[in-house]
Amino acid sequence: MSASSFQALDYLEQLPVQTHRKLYEQPSTVLAIFRCMLPHLAKSIVMALLYMPTPFPATDLDAWFRAESTQTKRGAMFILEKLHIIVQKQDDARQLSYELYPSFASSLRQALEGSGSHRSFGVPSHKTEERRVSVDFLDSYSQRQWENILFYLVGGTVGFRNAGGQDIGSGTKSLLQMAGFFNHGRITQEGFTFVLRDTNAQVWSLLVAYLRNAPQQRMSETDILNFLFMLGSLELGQDYSTATLSATQLQMLEDLAEFGIIYRSHKSASTFYPTRLAVTLTSDAGALSQGAGSATGGGSTAKGFIIVETNYRIYAYTNSLLQIAILSLFTHLRTRFPNLVSGKITRRSIGRAIAYGITSAQVIEYLDTHAHPQMQKTKPFLPPTVMDQIRLWEYERERMETSQGFLMRDFTSEISYKEYVQYAKDNGVFVWQNDKQRMFFIDSIEVVGAKIKRDRQKTRA
Repeated sequence: MSASSFQALDYLEQLPVQTHRKLYEQPSTVLAIFRCMLPHLAKSIVMALLYMPTPFPATDLDAWFRAESTQTKRGAMFILEKLHIIVQKQDDARQLSYELYPSFASSLRQALEGSGSHRSFGVPSHKTEERRVSVDFLDSYSQRQWENILFYLVGGTVGFRNAGGQDIGSGTKSLLQMAGFFNHGRITQEGFTFVLRDTNAQVWSLLVAYLRNAPQQRMSETDILNFLFMLGSLELGQDYSTATLSATQLQMLEDLAEFGIIYRSHKSASTFYPTRLAVTLTSDAGALSQGAGSATGGGSTAKGFIIVETNYRIYAYTNSLLQIAILSLFTHLRTRFPNLVSGKITRRSIGRAIAYGITSAQVIEYLDTHAHPQMQKTKPFLPPTVMDQIRLWEYERERMETSQGFLMRDFTSEISYKEYVQYAKDNGVFVWQNDKQRMFFIDSIEVVGAKIKRDRQKTRA
């Protein structure tokens, strides 16, 4: 399974049995779960049980596996039971047996055989539009919309302006903050991890956050999941009718259009087009073309574009504003040409990245993932001295602790200084002291301030 499949599977496993039962009423959902969420062994078990007229004895199932494969079998059975795909039964003689959950089995048979009168796989539109959109247009549209989201996370942190793109909607901004990707005007550690993932994993990360926010939006979680799994089975370049969609799914169209997952000619359009982001939701195929010239995220690029020298200088052969913005998170950029930017990794630039919540491991992973083909001729791709120094700069900052508080100084006598230090210690507000300079640090001023006020009144009296 891909990383994106693991994210979706992890979310599905947390759902109650009632939600699973509703989901399994849709053949497209069942087929997507079967194809993309289950390990190969679990699929084999499902297919073995699919057309069995009676429950399958547990002893017969055990006979299929060698003794050394027991752990693998348990893992597959755990997933099937967690998703409520398999039902465990016990007869009068207390013999265990297994069978598929009825609605799952029925929907999977319909999906495989093409039977039933359901419209679970979408209803293609037969209306002739005055302007049908091309696949190239859909690819360009989805990439532009997704880049706007990624650029908001990265460009907003470093103050870059997306000259060629548009600002994202307030709903998407709130979703990114709720997901923990963006906070207080800058990217978080989770956000940088999000940017580093391949596009499919990025899309599912955002959609899982969207699902968790569904109750607040009074949207049906089941309808959202069914619609997402349906999108994964649609054909790129074909438009589909909105007539069979539920209220929740109609509400989703505007949000998914902003994500670049679907395209609509206008908000009241009676049809929609799935983009490549949609049709790859339930597959391991690449969602967007990636490379140095494109601004897609941190996933594997078709060709690396970064050269790192042992003197910490970086040369990036790219014209992508997003890639340049990502580099500026941890690099001091100095020169920019039409297809090249150069800069240097410094203690200050790494310290700034760490302040954003980005770790040294993430910086190294990004540079390693995007290493130029010339650098990939040797292993490791990056100079060891550069990797070690990036880690050391992070460790330096970890050894330093900052505390908010108040610095007390300018004491007229040693006796007065020691009296106040002891008073701060006795009241639990003391943090640090420097006897040579007669100064100390406290984390609260109220207690010590009250003593200063009392002493001043005594002096006046």
